[in-house]
Amino acid sequence: MFETVEMAPPDAILGITEAFNKDPNPAKINLSVGIYKDAAGQTPILASVKEAEARILKTETNKNYKPIEGAPDYNALVQELLFGKGHEALTAKRVATAHTPGGTGALRVVGDYLRKKHATATVWLSDPTWANHEQIFKAAGLNVKTYPYFDAAGNKLALDRMLATLEQAPAGDVVLVHGCCHNPTGIDPTPAQWKSIADALAKRGLVPLLDFAYQGFGTGLREDAAGLMELCRPGAEMFICSSFSKNFGLYNERVGALTVVTKTEAAAQAVLSQVKSCIRANYSNPPAHGSAIVATVLADPALRAQWELEVKGMRDRINGMRKLFVETLAKKGVKKDMTFIIHQKGMFSFSGLTKEQVERLKKEDAIYIVGSGRINVAGMTDKNIETLCTAIARVMA
Repeated sequence: MFETVEMAPPDAILGITEAFNKDPNPAKINLSVGIYKDAAGQTPILASVKEAEARILKTETNKNYKPIEGAPDYNALVQELLFGKGHEALTAKRVATAHTPGGTGALRVVGDYLRKKHATATVWLSDPTWANHEQIFKAAGLNVKTYPYFDAAGNKLALDRMLATLEQAPAGDVVLVHGCCHNPTGIDPTPAQWKSIADALAKRGLVPLLDFAYQGFGTGLREDAAGLMELCRPGAEMFICSSFSKNFGLYNERVGALTVVTKTEAAAQAVLSQVKSCIRANYSNPPAHGSAIVATVLADPALRAQWELEVKGMRDRINGMRKLFVETLAKKGVKKDMTFIIHQKGMFSFSGLTKEQVERLKKEDAIYIVGSGRINVAGMTDKNIETLCTAIARVMA
């Protein structure tokens, strides 16, 4: 059975980290994978998370299975974080949530659900998008197309071309949009642009799929939900895939959620029943520890306040590194105007580096960057910024 199996190509992003880990250069720098690093270059465990874990370990009494859709308290708190208290969709009970293994798990459950109940729907992805999006939906057996998103010449959102393309999409298709901190470009729609996008999707009868992996890393927890608020109009239908890998630092706990918004309470429960069927045939039910951490923090006012300050601290450090990166590049003699990087949001920046320049940085300086030129700004520190900018200035010269 196995003797003729060929090696699969390495993952576009995680494969870079594998190469980085094997590199013996002590000065190597990894700016590829989307993991937050602090000023010391470490991925911290948040103090609010440690306190929540201590409480959980002290009070837990069993290791029983969770329900297929996860713990009710976790799901309710996820909904409140997404929509805020008292949102129309919540009071109308037309929202249903299932705990999934990370945001990736939520995306795959959406794919399985669509294949089961809406197999003719095409999933539209931004060009560019996270490298894993396409293979997730293709693996679920769905048709995938792209819409323009990035205006390289102006380093801005290509809104007109985006809307013109989606104007051709048939009703019932699903359009994946990044809730905030677009990966890989770092370019988010303005409130006015979100309204235009929401108007266009509603007019065409297209169903939004909001990939919401970075809530709190852009401008703020509520501010980053501006797109969600615009898309989730009274009577609107949509999917939301959220993740707590970044804003809680729970990368290896795999904590996420799929939230479905329907027109009625009855429809929400019907869709949830189908989602549960998909989950049962996949991973059966979700892991408990990570969701218990999130629920413990969000339910306790003091812990939540502490967590919100920690999220702000991570956001402020990322934004500070953006500014320092641009200033240091200019100091190193880079002539190109790089100030657009300061205005991007979240962990990532579309730097404009070419594949050839990225390859030189890897070979000559042990600096690892995704081939598209996407840089994880959160991987920069005060200690590596001089080395990084010196190398980038040389390959850009």
